[in-house]
Amino acid sequence: MELSKNTTILLSPETHQYLTELAARKGKSLGELVREACVAQYGLLDTDTRVAAVAALSALSLPVASPRDMKQESVPSPRDLMPPTRSRAKR
Repeated sequence: MELSKNTTILLSPETHQYLTELAARKGKSLGELVREACVAQYGLLDTDTRVAAVAALSALSLPVASPRDMKQESVPSPRDLMPPTRSRAKR
């Protein structure tokens, strides 16, 4: 990756010290640590990387239902969200 843009961020002394020590433990520069965090947090990935990730997930052959079936399994109906009433409790 070509690094051609420069930016300045202000950190508290505590945050700067923590991140500097963390970067040193990982054998990286503070800048490299921050760039990696940005990619991890905001998903700054190129198309080839995204396509490769989808292919890797597809190759796992996980038992995944259709989006409609998954929604029905995970989202309760409005009736199920209502508190029990006397007439419903007797059923």
